Amino acid sequence: MFNITQKNIDLGDGRNITLETGKLAKQADGSVMVKMGKTMLLATVVSAREAREDVDFMPLSVEYREKFASSGRFPGGFLKREARPSDHEVLISRLVDRALRPLFPDDYHAETFVTINLISADKEIPPDAMAGLAASAALSVSDVPFNGPISEVRVGRINGKFRINPSFSELEKADIDIMVGATIDNILMVEGEMKEVSETDMLEAIQFAHDAIKKQCQVQMELARELQVTTREYSHEVHNEELREKMRKDTYDKIYAVAKKQIPVKQERSEAFEAIKQEFIEYLPEEQQEELNPVLVDKYFHDLHKDAVRKMILEEGIRLDGRKLDEIRPISCEVDFLPAAHGSALFTRGETQSLTTVTLGNKLDEKIIDEVLVQGTEKFTLHYNFPPFSTGDARPVRGVSRREIGHGNLALRALKPMMPPIEENPYTVRVVSDILESNGSSSMATVCAGTLALMDAGVKLKKPVSGIAMGLITDPGSGKFAILSDILGDEDHLGDMDFKVAGTRDGITATQMDIKVEGLSYDVMAKALEQARLGRLHILDIMTGVIAEPRPDLKPHAPRIVQITVPKDYIGAIIGPGGKIIQEIQSQTGATIIIEELNGRGVVDVFADNKESIDKALARIRAIATEPEVGEIYHGKVKTIVPFGAFIEILPGKDGLLHISEIEWRRLKTVDEVLKEGDEVDVKLIDVDSKTGKLKLSRKVLLPRPENKENK
Repeated sequence: MFNITQKNIDLGDGRNITLETGKLAKQADGSVMVKMGKTMLLATVVSAREAREDVDFMPLSVEYREKFASSGRFPGGFLKREARPSDHEVLISRLVDRALRPLFPDDYHAETFVTINLISADKEIPPDAMAGLAASAALSVSDVPFNGPISEVRVGRINGKFRINPSFSELEKADIDIMVGATIDNILMVEGEMKEVSETDMLEAIQFAHDAIKKQCQVQMELARELQVTTREYSHEVHNEELREKMRKDTYDKIYAVAKKQIPVKQERSEAFEAIKQEFIEYLPEEQQEELNPVLVDKYFHDLHKDAVRKMILEEGIRLDGRKLDEIRPISCEVDFLPAAHGSALFTRGETQSLTTVTLGNKLDEKIIDEVLVQGTEKFTLHYNFPPFSTGDARPVRGVSRREIGHGNLALRALKPMMPPIEENPYTVRVVSDILESNGSSSMATVCAGTLALMDAGVKLKKPVSGIAMGLITDPGSGKFAILSDILGDEDHLGDMDFKVAGTRDGITATQMDIKVEGLSYDVMAKALEQARLGRLHILDIMTGVIAEPRPDLKPHAPRIVQITVPKDYIGAIIGPGGKIIQEIQSQTGATIIIEELNGRGVVDVFADNKESIDKALARIRAIATEPEVGEIYHGKVKTIVPFGAFIEILPGKDGLLHISEIEWRRLKTVDEVLKEGDEVDVKLIDVDSKTGKLKLSRKVLLPRPENKENK
């Protein structure tokens, strides 16, 4: 029934990864189970037999999903079943997609679906580090055309030593956490976060990852050979060489001439190129226009455009907008742009613009994380919005895209290492970047705008962070290459590498790199990273010229949090039965109060948008959590009258007995000669019973003592 084939990957330190095919999901074009410890991933690939006629690209869909049953948990929500993918799952899907997509043949256009499911989860093994391996292995055992295999690994540096696919607990101590995707020969993708590491350290981590990836690719190749995999035949493109040659003859020089005009405005430049294509079509004989394949026209024109721009950059050192290779576009920074926000900034670099806001909240505003392997809350969130108008597109907004999730996560990773510790910043912080214009690296604009807005809000960032997007143009034949600082959208699309680097003056905090060319040397990468470092510092100089450090205080209209600690035994007294006391304090003062036990103490956060509310709430809380002291005078309230005295509430929840003999110096027959319930009275605490803790009060000691008649 089963024809099972297994292969083993030795990670070199007693840990092993097993690849197995032939048992699960056999009707898919390819399926592989990847296992490490108790973690199991099932990856499948299915590719349509017929190509889509309306596309000239690879219609690939990668879906990574985690099953709650894999760790013995119920999904949250009303339906109690897995719903749409979480941001975490989307980010992993993107990582795998970015490594796989460049390796399908350019002329293969069949819809292809790669699905990776986490079906068993070990609480110490991050499954995302093996998702790329699982996807590639499934493609390798299928007949789908694929110029792989690839693999992806995570590299962590713990106590100065690199480790492949570290555990969750090890990652908590890591100062480098990056994912690297590669073939046996070339790096394809890098993404991750770091704690201000050098460019040299980052390259060393990438090389360490590639050494491990080579072994994993070799095992996949052995698996495919053992299964005698053959690639399916396909014919997804029919070319018209006569049309291709005519277009080159009629339009190439014109394209090159427009590129050399160095038109600075994106839309004007796009319109000039589009006019060349339309002119070519219009001058064709009418019968040829009727037979023209628009897909081929667009493809051939794109190829000519790409070739002309790359040649101009490599041979003449000229960029589309006229800048030098290492020149950064004009930058404008403004803070406090939105007067009602807790913090805001407008960052404009060329034709890319981010309007970013900061909102401060309390513990109740924390993001709840309920994933298969990770649960808890997050005090710092960053959301990135990319509306269609930012690129002049006339289309509706259809929810949050995967691109928006990915770009927002990159900016979050860049800023997070510089956020102050909770002791210095008890606030929940939300940063929102709205992209108003886009022509090259809006994610790095978000990093810059985010830094400015956080400092404007008074959040005590450890250091300011900036980011830059770099590009690369290469010519394998001549060995020429050009490194481009602050790339345009066109340069990203037409180039061989797009990499984004964010960090402080002292090191890198986050990076994202996509390499589209084979055989890129580490020397070229090192030069590109150094050019990026210089660009990053240039941007930081401009930013800090506007605001050099966080404001000394929050905005007047921003909410405040005052945090105090109380003995653990008083937590219940502050909350009260059924929450009665804390709800009453919140209702009467307008403050929000959050209390929790931490390290054997009660930690109380008092949150409000005005000082008066906070002071009133703090006074009530301190009164509850205060131990009565013998000799102190208290202003209390008569709670109950009894024949032998009155019970006085001297502090919230703390009553003492005022004996009838201690009310006045004269002898009283009844208490109500002087006091009644509800009266407020000053009393002195004269004793606390050491056994029962009962409080003994006196009023008469605060009154003048009458003179003795016999002595008079």
